[in-house]
Amino acid sequence: MQTTPRGNRLHIALFGRRNVGKSSIINAITSQEIALVSPIPGTTTDPVFKAMEIPPLGPVVLIDTAGLDDEGSLGELRVKRSRQILQQAEMVLVVLEAGCPLTVQEREFLLLCKEKKLPVVAAVNKIDQQEFVADLAKQLKELAIPAVPVSALTGEGITALKIALIQAAPADWDERPLVGDLLEPGEVAVLVVPIDKAAPKGRLILPQVQTLRDLLDNNALAVVCKEDKLQSALQGRKVRIVITDSQVFAKVEAQTPPDVLLTSFSILFARQKGDLLTLAAGAKAIEQLRPGDKVLVSEACTHHRIEDDIGRVKLPRLLERKVGGKLQFAFSSGGSFPEELPAYKLILHCGGCMINRRAMLSRIAQAREAGVPIVNYGVAIAHLLGILPRALSPFPEIGRQLFPQIYKER
Repeated sequence: MQTTPRGNRLHIALFGRRNVGKSSIINAITSQEIALVSPIPGTTTDPVFKAMEIPPLGPVVLIDTAGLDDEGSLGELRVKRSRQILQQAEMVLVVLEAGCPLTVQEREFLLLCKEKKLPVVAAVNKIDQQEFVADLAKQLKELAIPAVPVSALTGEGITALKIALIQAAPADWDERPLVGDLLEPGEVAVLVVPIDKAAPKGRLILPQVQTLRDLLDNNALAVVCKEDKLQSALQGRKVRIVITDSQVFAKVEAQTPPDVLLTSFSILFARQKGDLLTLAAGAKAIEQLRPGDKVLVSEACTHHRIEDDIGRVKLPRLLERKVGGKLQFAFSSGGSFPEELPAYKLILHCGGCMINRRAMLSRIAQAREAGVPIVNYGVAIAHLLGILPRALSPFPEIGRQLFPQIYKER
C-alpha cells in the first residue's frame, strides 16, 4: 500500500484552530508520531502532506494545516493557503475543542465546506479534560455534521472516528477494481467455477459474475472452466492469473504452474471490499484457537442454506479439525453485526459481495476495536490448506509483510 500513487489515495484535510490538537489527532489515528506536536500555538505553518496507510481506511493522504485563527499579516497568508487546500481535499476532518461552542471562524469555515459539497467529520477533541458542551453538539447537529468525541491523548474515540470517516467518505471512494488492475489488456485470466450444490441453476454466483465483468471492462481475456477442466484451459495459453472458488483451492493450486498468479474470488473481494492485510493477518490467529473457544461466523446476506453450507458446515468442520476439538460457533447474517465482539477469539466473515466497502470496513474497524482477529472465508480456507502465501501471489506487498521468509526465497 505504501507504493500507492498519491493520486489514488483518499485525501483528508485537517482543519481547526491553533492548538486544538490537529497534529495530535493525526498521530492518534495513524498510531505513529507523524506530526510535530507542541503546546506553542501555530506550530504547523504551511500545509503538510503525509501519505499513510491507515487500517482499515487504506491508503490516504492526511493534510495538516495551519490554525484557522492564525493572526497577523503572515497568519492571514497561512490561513489563505490552508483554505486553498479545499481544492485538493476529498473530505475534511475538522478538529474542535469539546468545551467550546463554534467560533465565528469555525462556523464560517464549515459552511464553506458545505457550499463546496465536501464531506465533513468533526473530531471533538480533549474529552479527557473537558465536557462535550451541549451548545457545540447542537450547532453541529444543525449543520448535519457527524461529531465524534475523542481524546488524542488517551486514544478514546479514535476507532469511532475512523468509522465515521469511512461512512462519510465520498460516494466514489469505494469504487475500487476487483481484478482488472492485475492484468494488462489482452492478458488471460482463467476462472475456475465448480458446479456443485451451491451453484444456482442456470447462472453463476455474484462474485464470479462481477469478476468476469471487471475483466471484460479492463479488456482482459477470460476463460471459464470447472476444476476438472483446468489443465485444458491452461494448455496452449499464456495465462496471467488463475482465480478459483475457495472450495476447490487445493485441487486448483496443485494444477497451476508456479509462474502463474493464483488467488480466489473471496480474496479478491477481501481486497476490494475490505482490508486484505488485516484479513490475511487474521488468518494467523487460527493457530491460536483452542477447543472450547468461541468463533463468530458472520455473513452479510441471508442466502438459502444448503446441506453442506460453507459458513455453517464446511468451515466449522475444517476449523475443528485444525484445533483438534469442538469450538463454540455463533452465527449472524444480513445487516446486523453483533456488539459483544470481545467474547470471541475469531470472527470468520463472508466475502462481503452483498455489502459495500464502507460497511465491510466498519465491521473490520469494530473487530479491531474489540481486539478480535477477523478473517474472511477465502483467506481462512487458503490458510487452513497451507497455501495462503501462494494465494497472495497477486499482492506481493502483502505477502512480504506476512510471510517475509517465503517471499524472500522466491
